[in-house]
Amino acid sequence: MPDSPSDSPSAATDTPAVPSLGVRAPSLFRFSIEGRHAPALFVVGWLATIVGTALALVGLLSGPSLATAALLLIGFALLSAGFLLLGGSQAIDRRAAHEAYAGPSPVLLFLAIVSITLLVAGIVGTILDALGVEVYPPVGDLVSVGLQAVVFIAVVRFMVVGPGAVTWSEMGLTSEPRRIVGGLLSGAVFALPIIVVTGLLAAVLVPLIGQTPPSPLPPTGTATGLGLHLIAGAGIAPFAEEVVFRGAALTAWLRTSGPTSAIVRSAILFAAAHALGITGATFGQAFGVAVVATVARLPVALALGWVYVRTGTLWGSIGLHAAFNAILIVVSEAGLAAPTAMFWG
Repeated sequence: MPDSPSDSPSAATDTPAVPSLGVRAPSLFRFSIEGRHAPALFVVGWLATIVGTALALVGLLSGPSLATAALLLIGFALLSAGFLLLGGSQAIDRRAAHEAYAGPSPVLLFLAIVSITLLVAGIVGTILDALGVEVYPPVGDLVSVGLQAVVFIAVVRFMVVGPGAVTWSEMGLTSEPRRIVGGLLSGAVFALPIIVVTGLLAAVLVPLIGQTPPSPLPPTGTATGLGLHLIAGAGIAPFAEEVVFRGAALTAWLRTSGPTSAIVRSAILFAAAHALGITGATFGQAFGVAVVATVARLPVALALGWVYVRTGTLWGSIGLHAAFNAILIVVSEAGLAAPTAMFWG
């Protein structure tokens, strides 16, 4: 449980820190600097976003080459800068308008995380290819998840916590050991019921759509691989993802809407995020896999939001997330209930 009533996500978002004056900050899609408190951030942010998107699209549509790799890296770098600048512009305008949530939109935060993650992955991949380094797959998975977690937490720190939109304490990240353990256990008890629901949904979706999504961390067949995947998928990933999707996104939406709406929004964002990067031999196949991957994760996504609001601590949703992933990673490694094991988050 939280350290104090103010540490609860719901308690922290019932009222704005500064009384609202009934004035809304200008939308990012109103292309005018009138009424903006950081016009330079807004203009440069949009220019970087537009140019970065164009370069990234050209790179994605081009054949593999050194020039293509450079184009993609430049594109993602500009996109990352653009999203960060737009987030800063939005936060400043919302703070000036005394809105209940004075930070960047959760969707904008997520887009910044995606673009920066792709940029970091591209840089690391290019360096490893140039050096001719071959990494043991489970180790590579662990490093990849670790780098992703660093990006997740760093972006939340820079875009949300740094400007004071939401503090770590308001996310329910208590540092007291007893409450950490209590929160983890209070969330973990819901893992098995949610796995049952996910399994039933998967049993309907997979035959109906005719597509089975690949496992995020494929079975390795070794105890070492299983251990590394548990560290990555049941330790690092749940913490980082909960900081983003519940700590930052759901808390932001709690301040602007009711709990039900906030939980549903964060669940959709979380489920859709796990469909990114899915490919297929045809558009139809890729679309089918993406639909299955997204819909099958909605039960756990909704449960994570409910647990977060119910327990008032991020450790509650981390406990559910970690237990859910751990069970499905072990099940996948054992070769049991394969369709269900594809949908850990």
